[in-house]
Amino acid sequence: MRKWLQSVALGLVVALLAFPAAPARADKIRDLASVGGVRSNQLIGYGLVVGLDGSGDQTTQTPFTTQSVENMLQQFGVNIPAGVTAPQLKNAAAVTITAELPPFAKPGQAIDVTVASIGNAKSIRGGELLMSPLRGADGNVYAIAQGSVVVGGITAKGKSGSSVEKNISASGRIPGGATVERSVPSAFAGTDDLRLNLNSPDFTTVSRIVSTINRTYGSGTARAVDGGTVDVRVPQDPTQKVAWLGTIQNLDVTPGDPPARVVVNSRTGTVVIGSDVRVSAAAVAHGSIQVTISEQPQVSQPGAFSKGQTVVVPSSNVQVSEDGGHMFKFGPGVSLDTIVRAVNQVGASPSDLISILQALKQAGALHADLVVI
Repeated sequence: MRKWLQSVALGLVVALLAFPAAPARADKIRDLASVGGVRSNQLIGYGLVVGLDGSGDQTTQTPFTTQSVENMLQQFGVNIPAGVTAPQLKNAAAVTITAELPPFAKPGQAIDVTVASIGNAKSIRGGELLMSPLRGADGNVYAIAQGSVVVGGITAKGKSGSSVEKNISASGRIPGGATVERSVPSAFAGTDDLRLNLNSPDFTTVSRIVSTINRTYGSGTARAVDGGTVDVRVPQDPTQKVAWLGTIQNLDVTPGDPPARVVVNSRTGTVVIGSDVRVSAAAVAHGSIQVTISEQPQVSQPGAFSKGQTVVVPSSNVQVSEDGGHMFKFGPGVSLDTIVRAVNQVGASPSDLISILQALKQAGALHADLVVI
């Protein structure tokens, strides 16, 4: 029953790609390429989340939490006398704060932040993040974060020690929880040419983008730099660059055909096969070897008046069986439909299909990129 369910699941995952490919349609240039130099920047910070209901850090194991609280109190003029035992703060947790600073972000704008515990806090649900600076890779402060943490997970624990946890409650988000304090300098306004970087480099797509732009705005407006980059001339007036780029991004271009590729997730057993995957003539044998070991301990009872002892004698039964042993053949130029039908007919599971694809690749019979993630 389990193998049948795995086979059905495999068919649902792969058969969705087995339908005839739809006619190629045009995409907007903005969906195919990004503007060079226009990018986001990662920010990171350290802070304290307070107001927890006893689910914070156990400070005996995380002394940095106590140190952070003491440093914060000193800034407000509260000093802990020397020799006093460090306070045990179960309602506070040390956290890291991460955010993504979007391009062209200006001071005063709000961005979302993610908060995650770095100690042994059980949950930061209901906590309040205290004001914390967020720094970029250059060490400068670009935003200040503060606010109430929203946690998607839940944790419940009884007095007996049993607990139930759903998702992760040691991390959460603060929508709009950071205010931008500094903008990142951009070279967008000072360049004479704009560079379009393709999301997936492809020579065919690059040539079609260049042809479309030159056909619309005149020869020489765009030129291909390499298989993933296109340079576009822009107006001399900086105020017209935004409108000019907007019109270019809205042009329709038919991208090149994607490469034949098989993507395998070895952790979950998910296999996605592209429609252009082909297999040369090959014969595949598929079988399943099962090893069964059963333990049936027996009691050895000594005879009467023998002064022996009753002992338990182990008894093992080992059996090896091989089920299946199916062999199927792929003809030359086999399509995705044939691969799916052949694998489902022999009842192969997703993990078996991964092994079959890897063997076909090693044998040179799989004409596609095999990507294992």
